Amino acid sequence: MAYPRQQANGGYTYGDYLTWPAGERWEIIEGFAHRLGPAPSRRHQKVLTALLGEFYNYLKGKDCEVYAAPFDVRLPAGEEKDEEIKTVVQPDIVVVCDKNKLDDRGCKGSPDLIVEVTSPGTASLDYIKKLALYEKHGVKEYWLVHPVDGIVMVYRLGTDGRYGRPEIYARDDVVKVSFFEDFNLSLKEIFGDS
Repeated sequence: MAYPRQQANGGYTYGDYLTWPAGERWEIIEGFAHRLGPAPSRRHQKVLTALLGEFYNYLKGKDCEVYAAPFDVRLPAGEEKDEEIKTVVQPDIVVVCDKNKLDDRGCKGSPDLIVEVTSPGTASLDYIKKLALYEKHGVKEYWLVHPVDGIVMVYRLGTDGRYGRPEIYARDDVVKVSFFEDFNLSLKEIFGDS
């Protein structure tokens, strides 16, 4: 299938999304379709796998769950039916602590934490559109991970419902997940020596 014809009013919905070819990855942000490109680099996948492993091991036996892309996160604007939702994204990693948001289709509502491992093809989407989107929907933490530079930018939702400036961590730092008392993640373990 060719790229869906963009509707002038940003009218794509989750119902439309469900009809698109299974072999292609798409996201819809406020009704506008974004095709996800080819498979990420090996370095991207290595960092993603290391992060996923750390989250998975920490969350074993706890109330929160972690998922990796492709995993649909539907962000409704209000009380619309699933098929009418105009935003569905596939973040690299998602942590969800409210199991009522989980169903067989993925997550409906804001996850507690989203991690995007940046790629050249997704940078503007991750830094601009998704940052504003996740803030708007109340995602507690949004991490932008730079696999080549060995940097993690962490946006934390303030009491005013805004992200503000990110905290920036380098390869030798340890990142604390704010809503877990004892989860400190060593970036050396994630990025390795390279």
